[in-house]
Amino acid sequence: MGIKEEMPLLARHEGEWHGTYTFVDREGNVIDRHRSAITCAFPEDGPYPYLQTNHYTWDDGKEEHIEFPATYHDRNIWFDTERIVGHCWEVDDHVIVLTWVYAKDPSVSLYELIHLDASGTNRSRTWQWMKDGVCFQRTLIDEKK
Repeated sequence: MGIKEEMPLLARHEGEWHGTYTFVDREGNVIDRHRSAITCAFPEDGPYPYLQTNHYTWDDGKEEHIEFPATYHDRNIWFDTERIVGHCWEVDDHVIVLTWVYAKDPSVSLYELIHLDASGTNRSRTWQWMKDGVCFQRTLIDEKK
């Protein structure tokens, strides 16, 4: 069996998602907000069985494009890129958990909960940003397929 069969919830994320990232500090103040277009793909050829491509756009015209290839084993996908190191797994029929650290600053770790609704067209994600075991900001992400 392969990644799609062993991680059926992750397989339901395949496709393009559009949404908004909202970053808040510990007090709940908005510190950044931008639009996103994210593609989750399972390439049939190539070295990686999972590839996520993120495109961010800010109102001031700034754009960022990032690719996150991942390997697969033990019912987890594993990221080891110049930007992040981490992995994710399915918790139940609706929730995936992703943990990672920034490769250039491993003192910052992130914990993401990803919830997919029953229709497979609405996704809610929450990141908790931790430094020295203390949450210093959160990211709230709402997306539609």
